[in-house]
Parts: sequence; structure tokens; C-alpha cells
Amino acid sequence: MRSFLVSAALCVAAISSNAHGIDLYVPACPSVTSAKFASEIPDASLPCPPTQVDICYTSTTLNFVFTAYNETNYYFDPNQGTNGDIWAYEVMEAFVYKGYNDPQTYFEYEVNPNNVTYNSFVYNPSRVRKAGTPFDHAFVSDPFGDGFKVNTVLDKSKNTWASSSTIPLALFNGENPRGSIWRMNFFRTVTGPSTYPNQQLCGWKNTGAASFHITPAFGTLLFV
Repeated sequence: MRSFLVSAALCVAAISSNAHGIDLYVPACPSVTSAKFASEIPDASLPCPPTQVDICYTSTTLNFVFTAYNETNYYFDPNQGTNGDIWAYEVMEAFVYKGYNDPQTYFEYEVNPNNVTYNSFVYNPSRVRKAGTPFDHAFVSDPFGDGFKVNTVLDKSKNTWASSSTIPLALFNGENPRGSIWRMNFFRTVTGPSTYPNQQLCGWKNTGAASFHITPAFGTLLFV
């Protein structure tokens, strides 16, 4: 207990010095905390379909349950597989970094209504995807062999779809994460047959731009 309190105190001190307050306290499973959002980015005055991301952890996994409400199209390309360009259609997303800084490298996880996932580390040294600067991806080529799990359920009678996702903490050198600080943001894209390829961009922490790759906007989470 003493080691956890010391670790948490150091993390809080680091956040204070880095000008980031704690947005969410993430508990061990089966308890969860939730990130909820229902507005567009960058114009937060425009509504989006409500979205919720439940978050918890075990000693070896980071667990998300993404729930999309008010869904009407469930729009995806059935020919796309793992690490395809599923982001061009409808997805829910988590950008994840272990640490308290504004990251230059982070993990991008996406899932679509067809239970297909996109799994990649992102190299974004400008932190804001600045034109003329490097921006690259390093894919996790065998996520299920590496211990990822995902299960997506569509409930068209309730206009929802939900994806339960498990990501191994070893991906972040982050096993036994109690007391650690993480930076994350969560997103949803909305489109359909009548609007594709245009998308409605929805997010938890507003990036201030029509882009998800703005890392100073990431929220701050303390694992407790």
C-alpha cells in the first residue's frame, strides 16, 4: 500500500508540473470509469450521437468497452480486414500513451461494426500532425496472436453497437499499472451511404482541429 501511495504521489506531482489535471481515475476490473461524449470536433456546439467508453485494467490487460448510441447506418466495408483503412467509414477509436507528457509516439486502436480492428503505433513528432513533418505508422501485424481480443455486438432494435476490447499491457511495458499515469483520447466517426466519404468527427477531448492526431489535447488518466 505504501509503495502505491508513493507512486501515485509522484505521478500527481508530475502532472502538476506538466500542467495536466487528472480527467479520469481508472479502476481495476470489474469496476470501470467512463469517458462520455456527444459533440463534434472541432466545433463542440454541434451534436454527435452519444458515445461511451468504459475503461478498466487487470495486471496484464487494458480493457475498453466502446458503445455507440443513436446509430443508424452501421457503415463499413465488408471487404476490409485487420489494419485496413476502416477509419474511412464508421469506427470508434482510442489513442493511448503510457506517461504524462504530450506524446510523439502513441498507440491507435480502432474497431468497426464488423468487429474489424486497426492496431498501430503512430509516429507524430510534431504532436499535431504538422504539414511538412514526419507522420508514420507501425502496425501490430498479428494482434490476436499477440493477445488482443475483441467482441462486437450490434443491437439494431436499440440503434447501438458495442465492442469489448482487450489490449495487452506488455505492448506499453505497462503490466501491473496501478499508480501509473496515461494519456488518452477517444473518438467516433459517423457516416453512411448518403454522406460517404464525408464524416462527422466526434471526440472526448476536443482537439481544436478536424484531426484526431493532436496529442496536447489528450486527457490524463490515473490508474488506481
